[in-house]
Amino acid sequence: MDSGKEQRRQQHHLVLVHGACHGAWCWYKVATVLSSAGHRVTALDMAACGASPQRTEEVPSFEEYSRPLLDVLAGLPPEEKAILVGHSFGGLSLALAMERNPDKVAVAVFVAAPMPAAGKPMDVVFQQQDSQAKEERPVDVFMDCKMETSSPLQIFMFGPQFMKKNLYQLSPPEDLTLAVAMVRRSRRFQDDAMLTQAVLTAERYGAVKKVCIVAEDDALLSVDIRRQMASWNPGTEVMVLPGADHMPMFSKARELSQLIMEIAHKYT
Repeated sequence: MDSGKEQRRQQHHLVLVHGACHGAWCWYKVATVLSSAGHRVTALDMAACGASPQRTEEVPSFEEYSRPLLDVLAGLPPEEKAILVGHSFGGLSLALAMERNPDKVAVAVFVAAPMPAAGKPMDVVFQQQDSQAKEERPVDVFMDCKMETSSPLQIFMFGPQFMKKNLYQLSPPEDLTLAVAMVRRSRRFQDDAMLTQAVLTAERYGAVKKVCIVAEDDALLSVDIRRQMASWNPGTEVMVLPGADHMPMFSKARELSQLIMEIAHKYT
């Protein structure tokens, strides 16, 4: 085969979506590996996250929070499909984008992320997470995280000690230092219709290929619950990333990058 054609065939458009309180900056290691391998990488800041100029209070809904991702998919050329990679809370933005533009997604990769089910409200995943957290850490579950409630908004931000113990416990200390300096206040949108109503359909969201990457040493949510969520979506491939905490883009950056590239080649 012509080497030029083979190189073009192997190039993919990878869209990276961060989790709560984080931003596009958290993908700096993975984005570097992927782009160095010749792939096109789009790392997004969701509304009021990362370098976004918006304030959390200015984002009226989960749909508007996810607008950067929705706009990227809507703007793709007719023949192009993207590989979506969502971390943690970013998995819910992936789900909404898949429902809106299923024909624009080659495969969706959920990295240490909740995976909602077609026909169920997306906030069911919060019930699973909160139930486990209270069972395993019944006292001071959220440690030094900051919570603000001003109806109808509930805003929170991860605390340094919570991040060190539950998110970054296996990550390089310099990446925890970076994260503590960069995280921003965020919302869970508990009362948002996009999360409380069954907006995901089997015909659209359910039809998109999905891969669940489970971080083996994720202290935020157990491997069993990640697998259970994946089982809600028939045909989902589950991959386990050994030695990874909740932030595998830091704790196992090269291994995660390799998995993403393997998935891209397999599903496109």
